[in-house]
Amino acid sequence: MLGPVILAASRSDRMRRLISAAPVTKQVVDRFIPGETVDDIVPIIEELTGRGLELTMDVVGEDITTPGQAAAARDAYLELVDRLEELQLGERVEMSVKLSMFGQALEGGHELALANVRPVVEAAAAIGTTVTLDAEDHTTLDSMFAIHEELRKDHPQTGCVIQAYLFRTEADARRLADAGSRVRLVKGAYKEPAEVAYQQKHEIDKAYVRVLRTLMEGEGYPMIGSHDPRLISIAQELARKAGRKPDEYEFQMLYGIRGEEHLRLAAEGHRMRVYTAYGTDWYGYFMRRLAEKPANLRFFLRSMISHG
Repeated sequence: MLGPVILAASRSDRMRRLISAAPVTKQVVDRFIPGETVDDIVPIIEELTGRGLELTMDVVGEDITTPGQAAAARDAYLELVDRLEELQLGERVEMSVKLSMFGQALEGGHELALANVRPVVEAAAAIGTTVTLDAEDHTTLDSMFAIHEELRKDHPQTGCVIQAYLFRTEADARRLADAGSRVRLVKGAYKEPAEVAYQQKHEIDKAYVRVLRTLMEGEGYPMIGSHDPRLISIAQELARKAGRKPDEYEFQMLYGIRGEEHLRLAAEGHRMRVYTAYGTDWYGYFMRRLAEKPANLRFFLRSMISHG
């Protein structure tokens, strides 16, 4: 089980320096994070939307240590909103945010994160799109859900993410599966203790299906965050049994992973949204992509060897 080891490395300054210095790293990182600035990412947005896909954009960065950095993160998203407005793509491209990037872990972080994310949500609504609050480790979730509830008072389309591997998630799903809600279900990509989360893949997969059934049978809008072919097939069957039309749920996958599957689902008439990250603070995001899927790690190691 290399996943927990990689996740531990994602918090190691020494590993960050080692991996960042490797000559091949940028080539591999570009597979998952195709740019550092808004200007870099605009051609990607135009290409993917032109091929019938939708997007959710993530400005990467989590290790915020000052209120000034949190304000800069807010401003980076506001810059993205401005560019989406220029492109007239508000209905095709939403945004995903991590509240840690908005100052959640700082002193008074709950209020600070809410104050920073609110103008992003308001700006997104003004151009016809929305924001989804990403889930992070389990210690942050009560704050995230409280901010989500507060934002939905004025912007009910604001989405949130729940993680199948956490024991609490089945109850969270029942609470969130109400009319107008938008909920992305993922397996989970943080190193969580056995006291709060399933540790074995088969347990996580079973929990994912149970939670997905709750969302599909509810009144909200489920967003299926998975690359697993079996879970995608199960999601289609659950949607059929729940009587959902193709525009009443969507699939979401990461940029750089199973691109042909993105296009296949879109061609079949499904809503297919590509989670696309950009920015300079890529390390934590990149390491979680390696931990999630053995094929990603093999790809990185082969590249390291071939360029060694």
